[in-house]
Amino acid sequence: MSTKDGVATADDEEVTDIIVQRVPYWDPPAVQPLDTNELTEWSLYRAMIGEFTASLILVYVSISTVIGYKFQSSGADERCTGVGYLGVAWSFGATVSVLVYSTSGVSGGHINPAVSFALFLAGKVSLARAVLYVVAQCLGAICGVGIVKGIMKHPFDSLGGGANSVSEGYSLTAALGAETFGTFVLVYTVFSATDPKRTARDAFVPLVAALPIGLAVFVVHLATIPITGTGINPARSLGAAVLYNQHTTWKQHWIFWVGPFTGAALAVFYHKIVLRDIAVVKEALLALGSFSRSGSTT
Repeated sequence: MSTKDGVATADDEEVTDIIVQRVPYWDPPAVQPLDTNELTEWSLYRAMIGEFTASLILVYVSISTVIGYKFQSSGADERCTGVGYLGVAWSFGATVSVLVYSTSGVSGGHINPAVSFALFLAGKVSLARAVLYVVAQCLGAICGVGIVKGIMKHPFDSLGGGANSVSEGYSLTAALGAETFGTFVLVYTVFSATDPKRTARDAFVPLVAALPIGLAVFVVHLATIPITGTGINPARSLGAAVLYNQHTTWKQHWIFWVGPFTGAALAVFYHKIVLRDIAVVKEALLALGSFSRSGSTT
C-alpha cells in the first residue's frame, strides 16, 4: 500500500490480485451428449421460445431490409438509393448483436443452427437441446419471413424473397467455400468471445460477447453477399426458401446447410484443439513418440 497526495492507494500487484479473486476462471465440465433429463425442465422450453422469437426478429428485420433495398434500387435511375450492401450487412450484424445480448441469459443466444451444432460438438449443449433449438430457430425463421411476405407481398415475390442462391458467375464450389469460411469466421468469433478465460478477464464489459459476434456477421456479409447473398445461418436460408418456394432456390439449398455445418465443425476443431487444448495434442504426440522409440529398441 502506498500514499499519493495523502490518499491511500493500492499497488498495481494488489489491484491485480483483487481483480483475479473477483473473477475466477475455470472451464465448465462438458455436457453429457445424450442427456435427456432436461426434457422435463421448463427452462429448456423457455429457451426454445427465446430462440424462436430471436430467429423470427432476426429474419424479419434482415429480410425486410433486403427486399426494401432491392425495391428502392430496382429502377434504372435509382441504383444508388436505399441502404446498399453496407446497410444490408449492418442490418444482419446489428440485429444479431442486439439479440445475442438480449437472449443470452435465457437460451445462450444461439439464433443459428450452425452455432447450436458447434456448441454440441464442443460439449456445451446436449444433443436434445441442440436439436430442439434448431427446430425452434427454423420455425421462427419461417414465421419471420412469412410476416415479411404478408407486409411486402408484391416486392417479395418479384425481387427474390430474400432467398439465398449462387450468383451468376460463381460456381457451386465457390459458393460452398464462401459459406464454409464465412461460418468458420462466425463460429470462431462465438467461441473466442464466450471463452471462459476471456469472460473472466473482461467481465466488467457487459457487451464483450455480443459486439464481436455481431461484427463478425457484419463483415462476413460484406464479403459474401455478392456470392450467395450470405447464408451462414441455415434457419435464415430455410425460412426464405420455404416462403419464396422456387425450384432454383431448392436445388441449391443444400449449400446453405452443408457449408455452415462444415465451417462450424472446423471452427470447433480450431478453437478447441489448436488454440485451447494444444497441451493435449502435445502430450499425445509425445506419447506416440515414446511408444515409437520403445518399439524400435525391442
